[in-house]
This record gives sequence, C-alpha cells and structure tokens, in this order.
Amino acid sequence: MTSRSTPDLCDDYPDLVRVLDPVFTNFGGRESFHGPVLTVKCFEDNSVVKEMVGTPGEGRVMVVDAGGSMRRACLGDMLAEQASVNGWAGIILYGCIRDVDEIITTDIGVQALGSHPMKTDKKGIGEQGIAVTFAGVTFSTGDYVYADNNGILASNQKLA
Repeated sequence: MTSRSTPDLCDDYPDLVRVLDPVFTNFGGRESFHGPVLTVKCFEDNSVVKEMVGTPGEGRVMVVDAGGSMRRACLGDMLAEQASVNGWAGIILYGCIRDVDEIITTDIGVQALGSHPMKTDKKGIGEQGIAVTFAGVTFSTGDYVYADNNGILASNQKLA
C-alpha cells in the first residue's frame, strides 16, 4: 500500500472517502493493499470469481458482493494463489472464505466477513463490472479501494 494508513487517508481526504462498516476480518498475507476496483456480484456460486482470478490483475482489487452469505465460501487457497500469481493486489469479499491457514501465507490482501469450510456451487451464475453495494458503500468498477487493519475505504479517485 501507500505508506499512508486508512486513518491518514480519512484525515487528509474526508470528503473523498467512503468508509465501509467495520464487519471485515483481514485474512490475507498482505495486511494492507489498495488499487483500482473490479466488481463481482455472486451468491453461493464463485464461478465469476474463479474466472476473474485467472485474468491479469494488474494491481487491481476484486470487490465481491457475495450477498453476505455465511453458508458457503467464495474463495479458497487455490483461487487466492492464482489471484496472487496473476497480479491482483487483493480481494474484498462480502461473504466467506475457506483455507484460512493457507491464505494467510499467500501474497495477496484478503478481507472477508468470516470463514466457512463448505465450497460454493459452480453454476456459472454471477456478474462482473456492475455497481455493488454492501457494508454501507457502493462500489463501481474503476473506483479505488484502500484496506488495512484499520478498515476499508473506497474513493471515486486515486488518493496520493
């Protein structure tokens, strides 16, 4: 991340940041990460997440609206590793992950609501590149997101 924490960004850009409700846990090997947003919307089906981690991340952050499901994990160790290898900075998941012990050792930022051992179904259902809203914030592809142990921020523009 930039050397500036999310509290510093809130202090310096109070009118430019949108702060997510504090409902996320940091699970990834990178405790802080930031980048331009690519949105994904899915519910108990991680087909689109799997497809997107296979593409060049180019330092982006995948923001996944998994409907807040606490019944299935939309991200596991293999997809997190593939995202890391393909240059994704991080994944913010409004839902659950699994393989926590492996993801913590992977060089990628991951924040999610919790963990659950059950994988999702693969029915090919989901969308990417649409506006998603969760934790009190609306994200659009092309926004910027900043995440660390203090919280998660979104902005319509890149912050210094």
